[in-house]
Amino acid sequence: MPEQHRADLVLSFTRVRTALGILGMCLPLVLVLGGLLDHPRIDAETGRIEPTISDFYHTTYRDIFVGTLCAIGVFLISYRGYRREAGEWIDDDWLATTAGIGAFGVAFFPNEGGGVTVTSMTQNMLGAEFTPIIHYLSALVFFSSLAAFCFVKFARTCSMGRRRVYIACGWGIVAALVLTAVAVIFKRFVGGVGREMVLDYNLIFWFEAMGIWAFGLSWLTKSKADLALFKRFEKPSDDLPSHSGLDEEQIG
Repeated sequence: MPEQHRADLVLSFTRVRTALGILGMCLPLVLVLGGLLDHPRIDAETGRIEPTISDFYHTTYRDIFVGTLCAIGVFLISYRGYRREAGEWIDDDWLATTAGIGAFGVAFFPNEGGGVTVTSMTQNMLGAEFTPIIHYLSALVFFSSLAAFCFVKFARTCSMGRRRVYIACGWGIVAALVLTAVAVIFKRFVGGVGREMVLDYNLIFWFEAMGIWAFGLSWLTKSKADLALFKRFEKPSDDLPSHSGLDEEQIG
């Protein structure tokens, strides 16, 4: 393959990771700003942040919520990553596809934030009471797959500094899942002061945002690492690392 074509492929590969990272970092910020700056509503004097990120599906920001998740899903399903090597039990392609399917599930199967009112095709087909189940299962698959990327894939071969970033992002995603589950329990089953705190401080929204930001940071870090390594070996193409792609250990 001509060197220029090979360079274009590597840069395209890196841009997919960068796009995923940017989408993950921007989604909660856009929804926060949109919620705070929204026009007055019937039930509130000013705009507000929704209790959860998924609740923005039932607002005028549905297009942003669904569109961003669909873009993330397309990028993840299109992402092939590195081939599986001897001793590895999972490959990038399968893991990214699983995460992408989860993103589509979150986007197209709304939660119960809008009550039992049917507002989507999936609710019309399956019922407004059933789609939240698929929504939450999809979210679990989505975040679990992204955490696995951090622990199993990104931290596999990299410098110690970046490994710490990936591990921290992985644990951030796991912590977001656990804290969100705890907040939901207080909101729905425990009640009392705990429920009031969850609602007053939008804790579920911020826990979800923490997980999405951790996902975005890990992919931005990985894209930057691969781009730096590519530039280092760009001239002598035969010296490019052979580990199914690029090895971050070689850039320190």
